[in-house]
Amino acid sequence: MLEFLTHEVTAFIASLGYWGIALGMAIESANIPLPSEVILPFGGYLVSTGRLDFFWAAMAGTLGGLGGSILSYYIGYRGGRPFLLKYGRYIGFSQKHFNQAEAWFHRYGEATVFFTRLMPVVRTFISLPAGISGMNFFKFVFYSFIGSLPWCFFLTYLGVKMGENWMALKPWFHRFDFVIVAVIIGGLLWWFVRKGRKQKVH
Repeated sequence: MLEFLTHEVTAFIASLGYWGIALGMAIESANIPLPSEVILPFGGYLVSTGRLDFFWAAMAGTLGGLGGSILSYYIGYRGGRPFLLKYGRYIGFSQKHFNQAEAWFHRYGEATVFFTRLMPVVRTFISLPAGISGMNFFKFVFYSFIGSLPWCFFLTYLGVKMGENWMALKPWFHRFDFVIVAVIIGGLLWWFVRKGRKQKVH
């Protein structure tokens, strides 16, 4: 199934270029399981062949992902939890993944929208609890954008460096995810410790 999906996604991107990358990332960010780990490295491969520009390929992924995230935010904001539980299966909704994203959002607050853009699975579902909570829309857009930038540029860069061997990255994708999670958790702990020290000083 993954091989078939990879073939279809890459053919789609190859035919549409930047628009293909943007649409693919929008679909992923709208909670539909279309992996960015295929979309962006293939975009990087197209950069290595001279068909696309690196900056615009990565930006197409970032802006496309932002568009999908805004759609998810709007669904959460307008429909709320009852809507998702009732109709979520029609929009690629996963109760398990949503609960995970919701727990992160309630625990760490609005900054979670930024941090989780670099995390496996949660990054595609965090927009829903953000919308349900009524998070300020402009803050949501800002955090989503700056959180998505490093992810999109990193995966596109890997595709550029690997060239036609970009598919060799697949076995490493989940390993990268675990490393990223460890870094993010470490960053969160450092932030909370620092915040606690400042409060004690005041």
